[in-house]
Amino acid sequence: MIGRITGTLLELSPPTVCIQTGGLGYEVDVPMSTLYKLPAVGQTVTLYTHLAIREDAHVLYGFSTAAERSAFRALIKVSGIGARTALSVLSGLSVDDLIEAIDQQETGRLIKVPGIGKKTAERLLLELRDKLTPLANPTHAGGSPTSHAGNDVLNALQALGYSAAEARRANNALPEGLSVSESIRQALKALSRG
Repeated sequence: MIGRITGTLLELSPPTVCIQTGGLGYEVDVPMSTLYKLPAVGQTVTLYTHLAIREDAHVLYGFSTAAERSAFRALIKVSGIGARTALSVLSGLSVDDLIEAIDQQETGRLIKVPGIGKKTAERLLLELRDKLTPLANPTHAGGSPTSHAGNDVLNALQALGYSAAEARRANNALPEGLSVSESIRQALKALSRG
């Protein structure tokens, strides 16, 4: 598996770019979100990659972040979603927007993406629920990333059957400085009250 490529950006032909490395020019299909972040032609670029081997072709997909690549891999595991549709989703929504749409079960956001109809959007919401949560960067209400203790609380609440969105809301409402066990206890109390 080719996991990353670094080389000189030779040409842009959306959605394909050509990157030269080791004397070879690799054609890499990228979502528009990655295309917008690329440097000028002739500059060095690094992309996280996913290699798809099909009967008729070997296709390399590239992403500016590991989270984008992970979201792509999650999307193509959904029945009826191919690589082109997954690229379209990532071109129309950032990873954070995709996670938020799935957490909040918003079909409307997904339907706006070309190639995604109502039934496909519903399938995405169903099959990706809680699968993209590890890609998210959970934050407290103040915007600072949660500590390892906060992540332990999120994981515990999700293991107990709460959705990622419910777990984050309960975790964000907790006061600072609590132990993990006390945080879980208070979060469970808050969730049981609704």
